[in-house]
Amino acid sequence: MFSRKITRSIIVGAAAIAVAGGSYGIVSAASSNSSSSSAAAGSSSAAAGTNHAPGGFAGGGGSGGGGSNARSGPAAGGASGTVASVSASGFTMSTSAGQKVTIKEASATTYEKGTTSASASAVTTGEPVLVLGTTNGTTITATQVIVQPASTGTASSAAQVVPFKQGAPSTSKQVGQIPANYSQGSGTIVSGTAANKATEAALAAYPGGIVDRVVQVSNGEYEVHNIGVNWPHHVFVNQNFKVVGAD
Repeated sequence: MFSRKITRSIIVGAAAIAVAGGSYGIVSAASSNSSSSSAAAGSSSAAAGTNHAPGGFAGGGGSGGGGSNARSGPAAGGASGTVASVSASGFTMSTSAGQKVTIKEASATTYEKGTTSASASAVTTGEPVLVLGTTNGTTITATQVIVQPASTGTASSAAQVVPFKQGAPSTSKQVGQIPANYSQGSGTIVSGTAANKATEAALAAYPGGIVDRVVQVSNGEYEVHNIGVNWPHHVFVNQNFKVVGAD
């Protein structure tokens, strides 16, 4: 009788331990799954955040750029500067504001020297160039490379450009005419001839930055988005491709 009681107690105790262990396993698994879900959600949020252009790139838009025309991938843009080095696959250049840019050439890339058609051999170290193409951060896949005269650019406007400086706040000012109903994030990203002409006009007036997208706003004008400088971040170009304002 006594032996049966002991045996029964042992069986009950073992069952209790098994149940407790099972509960612990369920709680642990739930905790682990919850942590994994949170981490995945965090990763998704971070990935989504990278779609907002200026802050994600070196020399980005700083405090004023986070809400500017979010995009999901590379867009039409360009940059102008001086060729720093040349390789078999492209070249690097430095803008007048000191931004380093990597240029990737492709079989479809066209070349001009001034207004004359040229070949890739026209791009040599020390030459001033304008590059139009698809911008992804500080890398441009070139559709067109134009070797320019050294005097290209408007000195008075270029003097107003504020180069990017790590930790320095963005300059807050407006010049010229800003569309009355314009708000950051509005408009439609454009490509092709319109984007190229708007980019070229903006870089001629305000050289030094990298254009990473061109947006047509509701009044038909273009907002050219600039990274790599602390000012201007937005250059406004009218339908005749003349610069009318900046902020």
